Amino acid sequence: MIIDINNYKNIIFDLGGVILNIDYTLTENAFSKIGISDFKTMFSQAQQTLLFDKYEKGVISSYDFRTELKKYLLKNTTEDKIDTAWNAMLLDLPGERVELLKKIRFTHCTFLLSNTNDIHIEEINSYLKKEFKLPDLSSLFEKMYLSYKIGMRKPDAEIFEFVLKENNLNPTETLFIDDSIQHVEAAKKLGIEAYWLDAKKESILEILE
Repeated sequence: MIIDINNYKNIIFDLGGVILNIDYTLTENAFSKIGISDFKTMFSQAQQTLLFDKYEKGVISSYDFRTELKKYLLKNTTEDKIDTAWNAMLLDLPGERVELLKKIRFTHCTFLLSNTNDIHIEEINSYLKKEFKLPDLSSLFEKMYLSYKIGMRKPDAEIFEFVLKENNLNPTETLFIDDSIQHVEAAKKLGIEAYWLDAKKESILEILE
């Protein structure tokens, strides 16, 4: 499917699976090597335990997150090994997508809305500096909404309502793109034009016209 973005004034992008390529199985495999064989039951694209909810909402710090994970890991597992395993899911950001985001910023109000955390964002910003000489993610959008910064996460209605209200956005003039169907369905309930991107079959380069 090709979306004519001329039909919209605003575009809200998800991060992982839409802009940044990710692979959850890499983190699952990495944690299995340091003590958690069933990591998928704790964290996946579809669901996660309270620990990850708290971390993504900024209720607990990265230190607390690591400390809690250590209870399930091999003895003497270092914080660096935890961070490496946690970041294993983060792959690459194709340069063509960076250029597309820069281009769309000239014609639309663009936003980033992501369920994420401090460890991941630090790693992603480091990658952007190294690969594209960009200071951080914020240079690609008008405004960013990161779950751990604002204390809310998708698919809760409050986070979508917050973004709409703070920027005075009309839902029918706003396109939301996410790779998690539960997030897309939540946005649709609020009248937002939402598109589920199947990252295994397509990319924003293919769907945006």
